[in-house]
Amino acid sequence: MGKNKLKKFEEMRGFACALQYPREELIKNGFPYTGSWNSGFFHNDGRLVVELGCGKGEYTVGLAKANPDRNYIGVDIKGARMWRGAKTVEEEGIPNAAFLRAEIENIDKFFVPGEVEEIWITFPDPQMQKTRKRLTSTRFLNLYRKMLVPGGIVNLKTDSPFLYEYTRRLVELNRLETLMNTDDLYGSGLADPVSSIKTFYEQQWLSRGKKIKLLSFRLPSEGELLEPESDDIPRDDYHAMARHSNNFEC
Repeated sequence: MGKNKLKKFEEMRGFACALQYPREELIKNGFPYTGSWNSGFFHNDGRLVVELGCGKGEYTVGLAKANPDRNYIGVDIKGARMWRGAKTVEEEGIPNAAFLRAEIENIDKFFVPGEVEEIWITFPDPQMQKTRKRLTSTRFLNLYRKMLVPGGIVNLKTDSPFLYEYTRRLVELNRLETLMNTDDLYGSGLADPVSSIKTFYEQQWLSRGKKIKLLSFRLPSEGELLEPESDDIPRDDYHAMARHSNNFEC
């Protein structure tokens, strides 16, 4: 591990806005704010919004600034990357933003049913070969519904044609209520101040001519979710472009 990463990781320990709970820590000590994020951590009654795979945290920070009446939690396992967003929150004193260093596979352990109103999934690895690892697969949607309010909102923002099409088919197959669906956010005229927040990775994709897709839908709390057929979806050039992953790294 490089010295710079170690330095960032150590600095993160002193950030009030940063909570670090990889699997071993979660198993050993549990999580103190499950069911009490508002009363125990934020000390307000704002609605909770979670960003999964937050990377450097720009979206979480941007959302918190744009909507001071809501509370935002960025989740990722990459502590060295999350450091940037957490440091911004500390330096600017943003009261409604926090960062949780944890594995998304355990996300339901950090919230009680109905505690979260909305989820953002921003530029995740599309996992073209492994359905169960896609953050919009039925496996993960069933985790999300354990913490979302009934009919809670899931937003996918991606440059991946494959992941967008897979998720679109899933939404259509399960007849989920669609709130936004565009395969060219900035060319469609549908972008608003929230959806226009640009992460480090998004700026990279835009500079390479990638079109940004946004798909937002409501997730019911009950009912079986079916997986769509995806073998016929063309694979995109994801592997030719460097991205972050969800593997554990300090």
